Amino acid sequence: MLYNYLNELKDCAWCPHECHADRLNDNNGYCQTGHTFDIASICKHLGEEPVISGEKGICNVFFTHCNLQCIYCQNHQISNNNAVQSLNIRSIKDIVSEICTKLDQGINLLGFVSPSHFIPQTKSIIYTLHEQGRKPTIVYNTNSYDKVESLRSLENLVDVYLPDFKYADNRLAIDYSDAPGYPEVALKAIKEMVRQKGTSIRLNDEGQAESGVIIRHLVLPGHVENSLDVLRLIAEEISPLVHISLMSQYYPSHGSIHHPVIGRTLLKEEYEAVINAMSKLGLERGWLQEFDSNMHYRPDFFREQPFY
Repeated sequence: MLYNYLNELKDCAWCPHECHADRLNDNNGYCQTGHTFDIASICKHLGEEPVISGEKGICNVFFTHCNLQCIYCQNHQISNNNAVQSLNIRSIKDIVSEICTKLDQGINLLGFVSPSHFIPQTKSIIYTLHEQGRKPTIVYNTNSYDKVESLRSLENLVDVYLPDFKYADNRLAIDYSDAPGYPEVALKAIKEMVRQKGTSIRLNDEGQAESGVIIRHLVLPGHVENSLDVLRLIAEEISPLVHISLMSQYYPSHGSIHHPVIGRTLLKEEYEAVINAMSKLGLERGWLQEFDSNMHYRPDFFREQPFY
């Protein structure tokens, strides 16, 4: 029997905005999404961390709109809640069929990107796949503006959590992402993810993750202290044993191009300062990016394959 997610959207409080919108009747709340499957892309992606992408890649499902509105979002073509855009609205049958086509190419991981406002739909896709005997490793790729209660509903469905930890400074969270209370919310959310999966990453025979948590942090230009505070929170409040993906790929986009502070790319000395701090805090598990990575992570969702 197919999982019926619709009742879970009548009084939507899945994310910390807690709009209580009736998404069945187009009262769409903060994220401006209803009850349909609004998906911008289902694609193979080779640009994630090595234990996520591996050699064969991951099949990523990119939802439209977002419960954060970051002014520097690299996916702004599909994440902007106020943009007039043609949404790619698909049926559950078509979605699962397209996912299965990717899985049939030897891909073992299925990622849901920016799923916080689409948790009921995400669960519906996973349950439908399970009914068809398909059980790929499920990756929950999130900005971490998530409620603990919502994450608990995913405990037996998600295998790998891939959360951002963007800010330790609440003012930056408000100014750059319209996310009041983000530091506290993200810390609680990631603690719950680690409670579910622990601090180790379990790999399959091909070296891809089967279970675990990888915390991503994007270093912002002009805000080294924010990055240092984020790393301190991780080391002191979560665990120094968690895996960190420290990203240097920032580039000005969307609403940050002319910003007086973040309207530029990262300086090498800024990234190196954060690397040094990470080492001093004992955060020794994880990955760094090549410093010129800002030239390579520039998706275009108007193309069939956004990352090539």
